[in-house]
Amino acid sequence: MENNTQPNDGSYKKAIYSGTFDPITNGHMDIIRRASFIFDEVVIAVAKSEAKNPMFSHEQRVEFAKQATKDLSKVKVIGFDTLLVELATEMKINTIIRGLRAVSDFEYELQMGYANSSINKNIETLYLMPTLKNAFVSSTIVRELIRFNGSFFHLVPKEVLECI
Repeated sequence: MENNTQPNDGSYKKAIYSGTFDPITNGHMDIIRRASFIFDEVVIAVAKSEAKNPMFSHEQRVEFAKQATKDLSKVKVIGFDTLLVELATEMKINTIIRGLRAVSDFEYELQMGYANSSINKNIETLYLMPTLKNAFVSSTIVRELIRFNGSFFHLVPKEVLECI
């Protein structure tokens, strides 16, 4: 769905939710589903993030996200390798979705929100908390479980399990 085909009067609401998604987890899906109730379209932007040395390739992570969200009609998945605020501006999206699990997330996310706003004053950041059952889930935990052959099936969407 091209943004320029939508009304520019604010009646069509888009948001962007970015991350490395290495891999996408049930916690991410919790935020994505809840954002899709608020917005007409949610763009999942999978960052290349080579500096983070991800476990899965960028192509795999994009595919994981596509598979996990295939039944969510309001969700579109793309890959990117630029500043998020530049991508959002290019796509004419002024709302960035971020997930907050704990106070430790808040400080970092607050700084990123201010930095994005300093680059484009029209960018708003909306912080969503996952449900309590997903509050502890992180990609870091999933990667550690994978590395040590631990059970992680309950932390990722079934579509991701099938891909891994």
